[in-house]
Amino acid sequence: MPLRSGRSKLKWRESIPTLVFLVLCLVVWQVSVDYFKLPLWLVPSPSAVLTAFWRTRDLLWAHTLTTILETTTGFMLAIALGLVAGMVMVLSPLAKRMFYPLLIVSQTVPLIAVAPLLILWLGYGLLPKIVTVVLVCFFPITVSLIEGLEVSDTDLLNLLTSMGATRWQILYMIRWPNALPSLFAGLKIAATYSVMGAVIGEWLGASSGLGVYLTLSSHSFRTDQVFAAIIAITLLSLVYFALITGIRRLALPWLHTEQD
Repeated sequence: MPLRSGRSKLKWRESIPTLVFLVLCLVVWQVSVDYFKLPLWLVPSPSAVLTAFWRTRDLLWAHTLTTILETTTGFMLAIALGLVAGMVMVLSPLAKRMFYPLLIVSQTVPLIAVAPLLILWLGYGLLPKIVTVVLVCFFPITVSLIEGLEVSDTDLLNLLTSMGATRWQILYMIRWPNALPSLFAGLKIAATYSVMGAVIGEWLGASSGLGVYLTLSSHSFRTDQVFAAIIAITLLSLVYFALITGIRRLALPWLHTEQD
């Protein structure tokens, strides 16, 4: 308990510079808006943003629930597909030669160009937004898993092979435990991108969601509500990141003190 308490205090002290810098930025922002008397539609002050956030909290929460549903569903599907694709490409060199280059090339296509096609093909419901989240999250999850599975002790792999171990046995006993830190790193990246993917899909066409709230506020020149939506998107992304971090600490308790 004393050791854990000491670590918590150390982490809190390490976060103080970030908090001080954030508060300083907010103070400068507030003072600048007040001093130059900038109009609300151009640059709202932090106090105006917080007021808009509180004033529209019910509407904002209703849109947030839609985004949560899209993000969670798409993120879970991306994890499942990424795990399957990563293990298949590691176990089958032929599959990796066929699909890995296509996986890399897929990241050169802008998401903003693909999302309208998904809406055209799948309509304006939840499905195109979920697919957008899958496309955003699939790459970092799959690549991080592949990298983790392939970085293993060669001597140990040769020893198990000489003892007659199958590919699945080697995967379960050596490759999978070794790949977990890399996998969770990819999951953290995907978690931060997941909300963005859902919002982009909503922004291009939807009836509800933070992307819709953001678009309507922008068209109405309610810049304070635009910033409120940005805060909601940021907080939601941090929630997903924190969930992955918490799961990682439970799965890899011996590593979180070094990398978290």
